[in-house]
Amino acid sequence: MAASEIFFGPFKVTTQIFYKTKLSMAIVNIKPILPGHVLVCPIRAVARYKDMTGEEIADHALTVQKVANVIESVYGTTGATIAIQDGGSAGQSVPHVHTHIIPRKLNDFPSIDDVYARLEGPDGNVGRFLEIQRQRKAVEEQKKDFVVESMNRPPRTMEEMEAETKLLAAELEKETGSKL
Repeated sequence: MAASEIFFGPFKVTTQIFYKTKLSMAIVNIKPILPGHVLVCPIRAVARYKDMTGEEIADHALTVQKVANVIESVYGTTGATIAIQDGGSAGQSVPHVHTHIIPRKLNDFPSIDDVYARLEGPDGNVGRFLEIQRQRKAVEEQKKDFVVESMNRPPRTMEEMEAETKLLAAELEKETGSKL
């Protein structure tokens, strides 16, 4: 892993990166909607898709294609929801462009489009969850009481995310021939 820290918006994700190019990175998700739900982001912290360079967009798209192929293979799925929520009004919870890759099987949700409601609801609002966690740590350091709002899905541990990172990095290395 690179010595320098890498961020997804304000959140350090250095150990959650399982694939990286010169301009893009793929990271595991702290609160996946379905197993294998990952994110592809530009390395440069850019909030909106319209602000990415042409080179970043091309690299990002090729990275999404490569990662989606491997994710479907690893998780034994037959499709993927590939989605970008571009800006807060579109449901983007972290101000850093990111593409959700959610491996899908037939009938994994009651309705095919239920995945979008999950992305926009409390389960999908990872930015809010991480901000609450940061606030909680700050308050705990000050030895004050603080009530954290309940979120429907519990977050995964760092150990769980790092285990998935290793698995996916190995699979992408097989696919691409390049090591992270």
